[in-house]
Amino acid sequence: MTDQSLEQLYSKRILALAADIPHAGKLATAASHARKRSPLCGSTVSVDLTLADGKVAEFAQNVKACALGQASAAVLGGQVIGLDRATIAAGRDALEAMLKEDGPTPPAPFDALEALRPARDYKNRHPSILLAWDATLDAFDAASAETAAGAR
Repeated sequence: MTDQSLEQLYSKRILALAADIPHAGKLATAASHARKRSPLCGSTVSVDLTLADGKVAEFAQNVKACALGQASAAVLGGQVIGLDRATIAAGRDALEAMLKEDGPTPPAPFDALEALRPARDYKNRHPSILLAWDATLDAFDAASAETAAGAR
C-alpha cells in the first residue's frame, strides 16, 4: 500500500467520522445485546438496543475497530434511532454492494457511507466495516424475539 493509497483510504472524512461515534457506550437497560468480531483483524462491536413499535428506541455501541469500522459505525449510530429492521438491513446490504460490487452509494439516511468507497479495493477491511451493522441486526432480532416471547 503506497502513501497515496493510504491517504485516500484514511481520508480526513473517514478520520472525522471515526473520531465522533454517536451513542458510544452501553445502555443500562437494554432489551438486547449483540457482539460481533471479525476473525481476520480482531475488530469487535457490541450493540445494546431497545425497540418501540418495531423501531430502534435506544441504542449504544462499543466499537473496537480500525478507523474504517469506526467510520461505518459512526454513520449507522448517527441515523439508527427511529429506524426499523428493514431500513437498517437495506443500508447494510447497500454498503456491502458498494464495497464488493462497486455498487451505488447507499441511499439516505446512509449516504455518508460514500466516504468508505475507497475501501472497496481492500477486501480484508470489509468485515470490519460491516461489523456494526451485523451486530445491530443481531441485537434487533434478539429484541424482537424477546418482545414476541413476552407477548405470549
